[in-house]
Amino acid sequence: MLRAVFNFFRRSDSDGHAGSGTAETDGLRTDGGTAEAPPEPTTGGDAAVSRLKDAVDGEFARSIPFWGPPAFLVTLFVYGAIGWNTIISLTDWNGLGQPQYDSFDLSMYTQLLADPTFRVAARNTVVLLVAFTVVTLALGLFLAILVDRGVRFENGFRTIYLLPMSLSFVVTAIFWSWMYNPDIGLINELLRFVGLGALTTAWISDPTTKLGAVVFALTWQFSGYAMVVYLAGLQAIPRDQYEAARIDGASTVRMYWRVIIPQLRSATTSAAVVLMVFALKAFDFMFVMFGTQPGPSADILAVMMFREAFAKTNWAYGSAIAMVLFLMTLGVIGPYLFRQHQRGEL
Repeated sequence: MLRAVFNFFRRSDSDGHAGSGTAETDGLRTDGGTAEAPPEPTTGGDAAVSRLKDAVDGEFARSIPFWGPPAFLVTLFVYGAIGWNTIISLTDWNGLGQPQYDSFDLSMYTQLLADPTFRVAARNTVVLLVAFTVVTLALGLFLAILVDRGVRFENGFRTIYLLPMSLSFVVTAIFWSWMYNPDIGLINELLRFVGLGALTTAWISDPTTKLGAVVFALTWQFSGYAMVVYLAGLQAIPRDQYEAARIDGASTVRMYWRVIIPQLRSATTSAAVVLMVFALKAFDFMFVMFGTQPGPSADILAVMMFREAFAKTNWAYGSAIAMVLFLMTLGVIGPYLFRQHQRGEL
């Protein structure tokens, strides 16, 4: 009897020591709590579902409703249209019936290279692009320097110079058609008023002045934009550099040429790219001023493309001209975007 009682107390004592602390037995903790079940192993299918759920709940997925519809529309109506135009340029479609997609060739591009009208239009396009861009940048830089040097009525001049850019090409073309009128135009009237009537001419009818008149009108419209870009660059240059140049004895012209203008390289590049793109898309200006027949002295690729596609219903040929314009635009924008990407700004 005594041995049984002794064994009972010894067994209870050993069980108490073994179950002390946070020991668990059959899912119950001896300290009064409930033991947590160990995590179940995750299978491959469950992991994939988990990753998919994380992706759906992620920031990228939540942003799709905001950028998805615009991206779809741009892809469809911009890049899709470019792709379809490329296909049309490889056919002989004249705009009637259905295009034949069973055979493609480069006959339209071969015809372009042999077409003297295309060569003239391409030359005029390059001349317009270069002359307009260079003259506009030079005038914009000059105006920006004047405004930056604190002339009186600075804000008024800035508004006056920038205002023409708010006008469309159509309004600008109508306005300058009146200005260039040989009989009642303001330019010829001013020349007669100051005694220079011998210089009057039919500015947009004379082949020798037609393209120059277009460059002058477009420069008037966009010089304010170039001024604003350059003005922002000038005001970002520390004034200490101006003072240092003056202390070194540099004249005003030498100071700008050697010290200030080289620091405006980024502004020049940005403004030049925008201006060249506007020069390539000056169709509406030329169409309002000259119609579809501007003549060899002012014909450009954009007008020739419209004339071939819509006036002559030669859609394949017009599409080939459009692809040349597209490649020229890529030649202008591509290097700029590549440089911005290399600098980490894109």
